[in-house]
Amino acid sequence: MQLGYARVSTVDQNLDLQIDALIASGVEKRNIYSDIISGAKFERPELIKLLDYLKEGDVLVVWRLDRLGRSMKDIITKVSYLKEKGVKLKSLTENIDTTTASGELILNILASLAEYERTLIVERTQAGLKAARARGKVGGRKWILSPEQIKQVRIMHADQTIPIPEILKTFGIKRGTMYKYVGRDKLAELQKTGDKTEN
Repeated sequence: MQLGYARVSTVDQNLDLQIDALIASGVEKRNIYSDIISGAKFERPELIKLLDYLKEGDVLVVWRLDRLGRSMKDIITKVSYLKEKGVKLKSLTENIDTTTASGELILNILASLAEYERTLIVERTQAGLKAARARGKVGGRKWILSPEQIKQVRIMHADQTIPIPEILKTFGIKRGTMYKYVGRDKLAELQKTGDKTEN
């Protein structure tokens, strides 16, 4: 059976384009799951429900691959989960179809590129910090990150595969400081779960 998933990032956007495309591809409207939620948030209740419902032999159809996750690594993780369940994936925009050998090959290449990009981000960031230290621009606990470094913190934090301790070590900051840069909502969420933060 073919099942579809659609997502838009804000209530101002419309799901119709994606749903129409899914129906045109052969997915019945009653088999389409959809979420209206920010791409920065983790919670996608309908996607979670769909992933749980899918069974061996089913085909998950999406309008575009980025509907499945926040990063390529996140997408590949979900695709791997589908593969373990014996579920195939079709992405209409990228014309990827894992029911074919060429579709599987494309996803394997994308997975390799995602891992390579992650490694480059970490290496570039560490090299930049090392150069800054060599110029004497890093000064203990009062160190304030530059706009570019804050951007890198946010990029690394958005990649769910990079452990928080690795981000903290890379920039020489504490957990509480990191959450000031990635957003107050994240800090509040962390405190709500009982995790200890440091200023």
